Amino acid sequence: MIRIATIWTAIVLAGCAGPAFMRGAPAIGEPVEAVTARLGQPTNVYPLPDGSRELEYATGPMGQFTWMARIGPDGRLVSYEQVLTGEKFATIRIDQATKADVLRTIGRPAETSRIAMHDYEVWSYRYKESGVWNSLMHVHFDANGVVRMMQNGPDPMFEVRDRFPW
Repeated sequence: MIRIATIWTAIVLAGCAGPAFMRGAPAIGEPVEAVTARLGQPTNVYPLPDGSRELEYATGPMGQFTWMARIGPDGRLVSYEQVLTGEKFATIRIDQATKADVLRTIGRPAETSRIAMHDYEVWSYRYKESGVWNSLMHVHFDANGVVRMMQNGPDPMFEVRDRFPW
């Protein structure tokens, strides 16, 4: 019985120290100190032109979720949202958005690569397409750091590799 209680206590305590998304969303209007007390230190902070800032809470290179907490110029939480979604990707303007715009919109990429043929730098983001399918969104930047194209497809990390027996 003591062993079960010990295991249960360890599980509960691990949940308290878990990732930001497991600790519950902060309330709109909370001061930044309360937000960071609840969610921990952000993975990145992006200043915005109006004096507000985005606090990024990324789940790492294998994670499919990134939360952004927007802190207004007054130091209070304005919004808190999961940004690796088809809807949020759709707000990135091809031929207009820059690397800085993309970072402020959807955060840091899971992977980066290059396409030599076009001299594009590619940032790849793992996400759940329509909340269901394991997908990758690839954002292609030209040499000036401007988005030139975006492509999505299945995430090979989750693809079944032993489909054919031969």
